Amino acid sequence: MLPVIVDAMGGDNAPHDIVAGAVAAAADGIPTELVGRIEQIAALEGIEGAGELAVYEASEVIGMADEPGRAVRTMKDSSIVRGAERVRDGHASAFVSAGNTGAVAAAALLRMKRLPGVNRPAIATTLPVPGRTPKILLDSGAMADCQPDWLHQYARMGSAFANIRYEIDRPTVGLLSIGEEPEKGNLLVKETHKLLADDGSINFIGNVEGRDVLGGEVDVVVADGFTGNVVLKTLEGTIGFLVDEIVARLTVPEAADVGSAALGLLAPLAAELHPDAVGGAMLLGVNGVCIISHGSSSPTAITNAVRVARDMVERDLVAGLAAAVAR
Repeated sequence: MLPVIVDAMGGDNAPHDIVAGAVAAAADGIPTELVGRIEQIAALEGIEGAGELAVYEASEVIGMADEPGRAVRTMKDSSIVRGAERVRDGHASAFVSAGNTGAVAAAALLRMKRLPGVNRPAIATTLPVPGRTPKILLDSGAMADCQPDWLHQYARMGSAFANIRYEIDRPTVGLLSIGEEPEKGNLLVKETHKLLADDGSINFIGNVEGRDVLGGEVDVVVADGFTGNVVLKTLEGTIGFLVDEIVARLTVPEAADVGSAALGLLAPLAAELHPDAVGGAMLLGVNGVCIISHGSSSPTAITNAVRVARDMVERDLVAGLAAAVAR
């Protein structure tokens, strides 16, 4: 397959951790290339094998605080824009970036373009659930203000993504609301509910509440980007807070007898819940595979993101999404 192109300059730990993750992915046999400032990447130390990866020059870097639309329009030689162009021009099979989320989504939309029939792209975030198949939340930040027909498409694309990535047969789809009853929710939710209920191509189970996002029987949770992003950040913050509190309580002198054993049992659970385990979120609806990794991504997260990108290319995710939208 064509290489996966990785934005070496995107993320809080760029370029060192990003390049280290890309090198590890290449060592696993996945064709991997970098885009970014060649001199800065070449000057990195302590990453064996970094010099073996192809690097494509991009002189500009879009910062996390930059306004996405303006940055993509004016910084045309940025690593984010050049990475999206590598996919558009047929030189790369997928694009991975831990940079500015809005800028990555905008660059993918403007350079790769939308799939035929897609109104707006959506960010689909994988939510790990220990001992169970992960869940999909979309939109988790691409479009803050949505329309009912956009959410309808999100449901179709999210269902196709869950089937292609996790091989879930007829994934259950739920619409995030403030109550399970069809009449609950704001005007957007009520109108979207009608569209989803009439769509026989998806396995719509009705409204779901916030408590169902991780604990319910739903596979795909659909929401507007504003609500979805709030849910995602709340989950990340809550899980992080609880992990820190548990570790703090188990490492006090009074818990010495049981603390180390308990931490040993909890360590695999914490690793499974960590965002690095899934690599990043998938941008659905553009004509190419694009993964947006967490800004604080470690080398492990980038390696996992490249692996997911490889898998989605091999399983022809883009064609699956196009077919779902066309139905």
